[in-house]
Amino acid sequence: MPDPAPGGASAGEQQVGSVVLVGGGPGDPDLLTVGGLRALREADVVLYDHLAPLACLAECRPDAVLIDVAKFPRGHQTGQDRINELLIEHARGGANVVRFKGGDPFVFGRGSEEWLACAEVGIPVRVIPGVSSSIAGPELAGIPVTHRGLTQQFTVVTGHVGPDHPATTVDWDALARFGGTIVILMGVKALPGISAGLIARGMDPHTPAAVVANAGLPGQAVIRGTLASLPEESTAAGVQPPALTIIGAVTALDLPLPD
Repeated sequence: MPDPAPGGASAGEQQVGSVVLVGGGPGDPDLLTVGGLRALREADVVLYDHLAPLACLAECRPDAVLIDVAKFPRGHQTGQDRINELLIEHARGGANVVRFKGGDPFVFGRGSEEWLACAEVGIPVRVIPGVSSSIAGPELAGIPVTHRGLTQQFTVVTGHVGPDHPATTVDWDALARFGGTIVILMGVKALPGISAGLIARGMDPHTPAAVVANAGLPGQAVIRGTLASLPEESTAAGVQPPALTIIGAVTALDLPLPD
């Protein structure tokens, strides 16, 4: 009888690999977790997004296969079905596969879709949570999402489409009455419609608001204004994705940042 192959599989038997969903944080390599760094160093194959901290790919083994599966707005797109196929294909070949994402895999990151696709064909999956830009982005700009005496609640929504778009599932009427901090991800293009829609639903146009672009990166920029003025100020500043919007009293705190 032949000796068993490594991992318990007999010689000639295909050993299934695994998938690790790694959240890379908002972009600064220092904000990758220790677990995420270890996963990259152990990976045979890495599928990475353009919003992940790409400098961390230098930590991968020289023989690791690195695959760009970026989704650029109005640019190069790797479809989600294709990403799922690549994860399954490489894991079925016995590889230790890392899916390297920006932020956290489960905050508008489609990590749960990838997990389900792998699980359906028997591939083991685990997740290493990442620092979400929904909290880290405001923090790095000196804006806390909660502050005693100002707000005890915050919410995070996608701004991919605005309040009057038929594809939105966000309860914009409830948001206009929310009273806490609102963090909007992926809302650069739709910001004028979001601002107008919230005001039309009863939110005070003078509510403090801010946009943080490239949070945690050398080109970080913070634009402050009000719910009514922010779209024009953001456009004048030439803001491009990745950027997030914060609406609420906390944006007026303006904590002093180090030089």
